[in-house]
Amino acid sequence: MLVVTESLHIPDDELDFSCARSGGPGGQNVNKVASKVVLRWRVPRTTAHFPEPARQRMRSRYPSRHTTAGEVVISSQRFRDQERNRQDCLDKLVEMIRASLVEPKERKPTRPSAAARSRRLAEKKRQSAKKQSRRASEES
Repeated sequence: MLVVTESLHIPDDELDFSCARSGGPGGQNVNKVASKVVLRWRVPRTTAHFPEPARQRMRSRYPSRHTTAGEVVISSQRFRDQERNRQDCLDKLVEMIRASLVEPKERKPTRPSAAARSRRLAEKKRQSAKKQSRRASEES
């Protein structure tokens, strides 16, 4: 059972792991050891209490990690052994789910204060006067 939060647990039988050979340098060992781990989680069929708005946020935040069938696919080949890569995949999944559970704050439109507005206009007038004085000295 993968514990994401106190109220959200993902059963182990919903997580599918597969292993493959890692890419990149590594000498002779890389050609005979399958240390890369790929994790698949079928979000539409999950029995975990994963709210629909959070599912939508997860899909929009991580579009490259989703298949057309709605599966989340995460891979890891950071480490040289399978077990640490498996744990890394689980950590990535937990991080993604926790990030999607946080509801974004609604932006409240604000206006600049009268003092800020007058400061901005005063600065514009100073800049304009500076340019005008340069223009006058160039012409003569």
